[in-house]
Amino acid sequence: MSLLHQGVRQDPFEELSRFRGEFYSCLTRRADALFELADAVLCADGPVRSLVELSLVGEHRRGHGGLYDALGAGRVEVARLRRALAAMPLPRAADGRLVLAADITCWLRPDAHTSPQRILCHTYGRGKDQHIPVPGWPYSVICALETGRSSWTAPLDALRLAPGDDAATVTAGQMRELVERLVSAGQWRGGDPDILIVVDAGYDVPRLAFLLRDLPVQVLGRMRSDRVLRRAAPPREPGTRGRPSRHGGEFVFGDPATWNIPDAATVTETRLYGVAAARAWDRLHPRLTHRSAWTAQLGALPVIEGTVILLKVEHLPSGATPKPVWLWWSGTDATAAQVDLLWQAFLRRFDIEHTFRLFKQTLGWTCPRIRTPEAADRWTWLILAAFTQLRLARPLAADLRRPWEKPAPTDRLTPARVRRDFRHLRPKAACPAGAPKSSRPGPGRPPGRKNTRPTPRHDVHTVRKTGITKSKAKKSTSPRPRRTG
Repeated sequence: MSLLHQGVRQDPFEELSRFRGEFYSCLTRRADALFELADAVLCADGPVRSLVELSLVGEHRRGHGGLYDALGAGRVEVARLRRALAAMPLPRAADGRLVLAADITCWLRPDAHTSPQRILCHTYGRGKDQHIPVPGWPYSVICALETGRSSWTAPLDALRLAPGDDAATVTAGQMRELVERLVSAGQWRGGDPDILIVVDAGYDVPRLAFLLRDLPVQVLGRMRSDRVLRRAAPPREPGTRGRPSRHGGEFVFGDPATWNIPDAATVTETRLYGVAAARAWDRLHPRLTHRSAWTAQLGALPVIEGTVILLKVEHLPSGATPKPVWLWWSGTDATAAQVDLLWQAFLRRFDIEHTFRLFKQTLGWTCPRIRTPEAADRWTWLILAAFTQLRLARPLAADLRRPWEKPAPTDRLTPARVRRDFRHLRPKAACPAGAPKSSRPGPGRPPGRKNTRPTPRHDVHTVRKTGITKSKAKKSTSPRPRRTG
């Protein structure tokens, strides 16, 4: 284990002030306005609902014109900010390893016809058992997870998916760069446990493990319950002619007759789920074909072996009927203790959903009606920097609870409760932003003159399985000619 996460943590105020100074250094244009905008997000009363309301917060000393100008014409040195986030103290799992969760969350913009690079995003919960595509900007976010039940994560990177991007390929490249930054920052050194990457069923887990096979990482993800994997090829008998077999018998998730005896099995008593039974089968791999993401792969396709884990619980906290969960781990020869750690680490992946909900409902990540995707990227990095300040202020905040809320220990405060006390902590931390200069507003467009430069409208892109995008043309709004005769 590296000395970085074994050493004693410094004073929380010093860590918070140092990050605020580094964050200000990453703002290379309209720095003061962008920095005060992030402070306004942290110090506003209640959830953020619009950018205009942030200009009325006391910590934001500029007008709403300067606020929009900062988002439209400002500049954030993203590479430096990424290195600063990777150098912050990060949470660890019970065995001391880093656990990273990757997921895609969407900034829906259904009516933004003048915003380019919108993609049809699959949304859930808008209808009963319906997945409705809505135009928007999808973002791939990577967070470091804590151990135990918690609504805290450590967001480390965010990347907007452009039209034509493949989610697995983009996430693999994003994860590769992040792991390299963590190694450079001393978060992982030789002899440390491999970094565990946890994803959900939306990713092709074996392909993600194949793309990251040269890094000190292990990939754990959920698979659909209708998958069919293959066992390892049986030993070739002497004197057998023909090409040797590359695949063994089938392992059908929906057919227990093909499972055989598991290589490891555990039974754990839990407080929320009752009895949790896990079974693991070693060295199973998918049979790949030259289709979809493997179209450009030349020659024989690889055999990506891993461990399949079946998790069944007695009941769910919501009272719903529990369904079996199938997991695939890129490692092999898993012991009973490793099986327990793996399925418990996967359950921690859902903590990232709390972070997404805080981004959207409290910090107002998707509230601004921003036109350009570049401005959306700047606003996204401001939100990540603001949440990092909340995480650093976590041991300093007092519990300013509502009258109907239960008291919480200092180490169990949620991000929303820490945000309530941030305006009292801000004067004690560094504030490098300068005071605004006196100025007068511009004359604007003369009265009665029309806009001679209308904003162009853009089509929405649809993503195919091959990664190729197709523009979806808007329907014509002109009246249909009346049929005569």
